[in-house]
Amino acid sequence: MRIKRGLNKNKRHKKILEKTKGYRLSYSKLYKRAKEAVLHAGQYSFAQRRKRQGQFRRLWIERINAALSSHNIKYNIFINRLATKKIELNRKILADLALNNKNAFDAVVTSIK
Repeated sequence: MRIKRGLNKNKRHKKILEKTKGYRLSYSKLYKRAKEAVLHAGQYSFAQRRKRQGQFRRLWIERINAALSSHNIKYNIFINRLATKKIELNRKILADLALNNKNAFDAVVTSIK
C-alpha cells in the first residue's frame, strides 16, 4: 500500500502561503517563490533585531545633544564630565530626562559644570 501525502503537503504549503500574504507578484502565489521569500524575510528580521539596539542608542544621543544645545555644551564633553564626576546615568535615562523632565536634566547639567 502506498502512502498518500497530499494532506500534509497541502498543510505545509498553506502555512508558507499564509505567511506571504501581501507580498508582491508571485511571492504570495507560488509555493517555491513564497518559501524563498519567507526564508529571506526571516534573515532580515533577525538582522534587524540586532541592529535595533544601535538605532536606539543613536536616537538617545540625538535627544541628549538637542537638549544640551540650550546649555551651550557639547555632547562629548558632557559624557566625559559625567564619567569624571562618577555620575552613572545611562544614555536611555538621560534621553528620557531630556524629553520628559527638563528640570531634572537641567540639574544634571548644572552638577557637571
